[in-house]
Amino acid sequence: MANDELAEAIEIEAIKHLKARYFRFLDTKRWDEWRLQFCDDCVFEGISTTFADADDFVAGIARQHARTRTVHHGHTPEIELLTATTARGIWAMADYVTWPPDEPLASWAVDDEMHGFVGYGYYEEEYRRVIDGWRIARLRLTRIRVDPLRGPAAEPLPNLLAPSPDWLPLR
Repeated sequence: MANDELAEAIEIEAIKHLKARYFRFLDTKRWDEWRLQFCDDCVFEGISTTFADADDFVAGIARQHARTRTVHHGHTPEIELLTATTARGIWAMADYVTWPPDEPLASWAVDDEMHGFVGYGYYEEEYRRVIDGWRIARLRLTRIRVDPLRGPAAEPLPNLLAPSPDWLPLR
């Protein structure tokens, strides 16, 4: 492998780590760390609400998901470096979102029995390399399928281990 190809592979791997942190911090509601994954001027599309900037986006999502349980998975990334400091990527995604029966999320619920959904789609993103690593500069969430969850909300099984917040330190 030539030095240029190795350097490109290292940068692409760093972007994959960025997206892994995005999903982990979102699902574990570590909002301060989740915020660090975005450029200050990040643009968000495909989200039901308009946000002024990254701080507004994170605060809005934190409010919206205060009582939800979420699982987000990103798959099969296609990442292309455009310059030494910019890149674009597409990730296939799946998310599983539930909320308590006493707090239906009106923006998502299509009826009173809906307590969540399973969604499938793509993240189309632009990345910018800043002084301390790669950040998401543009996030566009598209969906190709959403399946409502109805009936009694599933509760997690008792005695399951919770994620360890300090397993990997944030660099």
